[in-house]
Amino acid sequence: MSESVSVRCPVCRREHLYAVPSYPCECGAPVRPPVDRHGAPTAVAHQVWDESWVAVECAVCGRRADWPQPELGCGCGALLRIPVAGDTCPDTEPDGDPPAPPRRAFQPITIRTARDAVTAAALYLRWLGYQDIRRADQRPPSGIGLAARGLLAQVDPTVRPASPRDVECLWLTAMTESAHCVYFSLAGYTTEARTRADSLGVPLFVLDLTGTPQPVNGLADELGAAGG
Repeated sequence: MSESVSVRCPVCRREHLYAVPSYPCECGAPVRPPVDRHGAPTAVAHQVWDESWVAVECAVCGRRADWPQPELGCGCGALLRIPVAGDTCPDTEPDGDPPAPPRRAFQPITIRTARDAVTAAALYLRWLGYQDIRRADQRPPSGIGLAARGLLAQVDPTVRPASPRDVECLWLTAMTESAHCVYFSLAGYTTEARTRADSLGVPLFVLDLTGTPQPVNGLADELGAAGG
């Protein structure tokens, strides 16, 4: 059963009932950010990627992972950041990785907003084995760029199918960083974009509204089967 907390907007003083989201740990247990019931929400003036995530420890297996910072949109237009209890700053990369357990089925989140699309792609990359996911240093011409060790990803949440130029820009940026690359799109790809991706070696995924990345080309099939 979902946990709910009462939240008052600091701008208009309107009361809301916020349902704390649940996310799937790699062990299969549900993980919820520990919302501070006594803390006051703050209105977000500017979204900062590093402040949009909190590190939460799974109560079952003890694994610590980054999940989206609890936020709520008020009817007055303010975006409210819900305070989280305890030490929840995102972890730095550990010196050594623990042994990897058998990989469970990917558990998606429903896509309702552009941010949900980025979160779904980040969760999928983490499921593939990339743990140090962050906002890419270089902003792509369209969409949002994500980066991990040895990987550059582009998430396009627009309603326009990705073009050959979009694929080429991602590939060129990845080449300059000596990294592999992968493309996620909500609206799919033009035929020319698919052909160009195959020639450049770029895996293509379409994000359906359930938040599950669907492979578009053989390279994406191979990536999903082999993991990161």
